[in-house]
Amino acid sequence: MMRVLANDGISGSGYTKLVDHGFYVVQDKIEQDNLAEFINKENIEVLLVRSATKVTREIMSKCPGLKYVGRGGVGLDNVDLAAAKELNIEVFNTPAASSQAVAELVIGHLITMTRSLHTSNRLMPDSDANTFKKLKKTCSKGIELRGKTLGIIGLGRIGRNTAMYALGMGMQVIASDRSKERVTLDIEVGGVNINYDLDIFPKSEVYKQADFISLHVPAQDGAYLIGKEEMNKMKDGAFLINLSRGGLVDEIALIDALNSGKLAGAALDVFETEPVVRKEILQNEKISLSPHTGAGTFEAQDRIGIEIADFLIKAYAYEKA
Repeated sequence: MMRVLANDGISGSGYTKLVDHGFYVVQDKIEQDNLAEFINKENIEVLLVRSATKVTREIMSKCPGLKYVGRGGVGLDNVDLAAAKELNIEVFNTPAASSQAVAELVIGHLITMTRSLHTSNRLMPDSDANTFKKLKKTCSKGIELRGKTLGIIGLGRIGRNTAMYALGMGMQVIASDRSKERVTLDIEVGGVNINYDLDIFPKSEVYKQADFISLHVPAQDGAYLIGKEEMNKMKDGAFLINLSRGGLVDEIALIDALNSGKLAGAALDVFETEPVVRKEILQNEKISLSPHTGAGTFEAQDRIGIEIADFLIKAYAYEKA
């Protein structure tokens, strides 16, 4: 039976399902420098990771017994896909499992930015009677989301889920996606399904029209998706949200746009130099922050674990056939 290292952990339900089907599962956290040695010593055939572990060419080339690399979540930028293909190591992920969780966090950041919850949470613990009154005045300049326009760049599962939540809040939604001309959203409301046709626009049109812009695309091979030029095309006072990939947004340009007032605010769950984050980002009062927790719900992690287990059970059955 397959021997599995879940180096960044796996949900209890996923672990139980694998063990019940005879898999040997190790959940020890092995440091990057010792990973290849451990894999070989323990005859590991499957390496499971999330975003923390980097699966490099060097590691995979030193592990001739490694057959599968599984990424819990959507992105695969921490896995050297070209090397895996050359070494005949199959890479798989769980693209559907975390879509709802990430979309809900986008909405959470939208509300946080427009109602100054991030400011309140930062300053209230140190407030007294006088500063409380000042803080109340500062944080009483909110914006309602109903009727505002959300622009979504990338209409994969997460982008579509985000669009459905936003529509349910009464927002207008426009979107850009390089592979689609129109998307029909199947929205369930009170047990009734409603179809909503979402037209697709060029990115430049989304930048021009949207009050809020949310990014849901893969990494861009070293290039920024949103830099100074793109920010200048956005509406004055727009908000930018990135819960997708660190490196999509030029953070220096973002800081300049926020400080100049071109953008009114931003929300970031991912960062260019993660896990180290620029102090200018961390200390900017116009940015709502979260530490790469888009998929960080019990439900999403449970779905991820089950999806991984199901894949491996089928893969093992195919190998035996």
